[in-house]
Amino acid sequence: MATKQQVRHHPRVIVMQPVLENSASDDFELWPVGEHDSYGYLVLNGGLTPAEVGTAVMRIADCNDFEPEEGHGSCPTDPLGAFLHGLLTMPDLFAAGGFRVTDNATDTVFVEPGCCNGLETWRDWLEVLDGTECAYFGHDPSSVAERVNDVVRFTFDAHGVDGSPVIELPVDHVRGLVADAQQDLQDFLSLAGTWAEQRLPAHAAAVTTALARALDLAPTP
Repeated sequence: MATKQQVRHHPRVIVMQPVLENSASDDFELWPVGEHDSYGYLVLNGGLTPAEVGTAVMRIADCNDFEPEEGHGSCPTDPLGAFLHGLLTMPDLFAAGGFRVTDNATDTVFVEPGCCNGLETWRDWLEVLDGTECAYFGHDPSSVAERVNDVVRFTFDAHGVDGSPVIELPVDHVRGLVADAQQDLQDFLSLAGTWAEQRLPAHAAAVTTALARALDLAPTP
């Protein structure tokens, strides 16, 4: 990769975090949501506030807020039921975002989910670790991860300008990062289940199950 920034082999503090694409929602009134930028990412883990959990659930539901295919029931007429209908009935769910990889010591981002990438595809990382394929994570930027022998190479923008950040990490190191990010997702799902019981008691079980599907996780016990 002669056109890219010199590959770094010995990072200091590399973290992998599940992030959900965020957007403005000033007119949302179905449940409390947190304040956030008009566009950015919300890191998902077990330490979110109730308002942040509400924001995450709102965004995931909004990603799937369209009329399901025939055979999934008519859309409810009440605002809450109508908003949740796609999330609760669509066979294939989408959660805009992915796993972001950052060097916290330098604030350098090596993988950032781009347009059309979703958290439901996070298991693509496992295929990279097993050496079966190269994984792309949307576009603008076009971040990519590929296994090269005993390392995984991250490129922030494989189709971008010269000087895109690149880093290589040992496969076992990356396996640990993926496991940590998966646990963050699982912790978020558990937190969201408790939140749903408090905020959406009539829909709590269905919402929690749908969130598990949207994140490709086993339902919380």
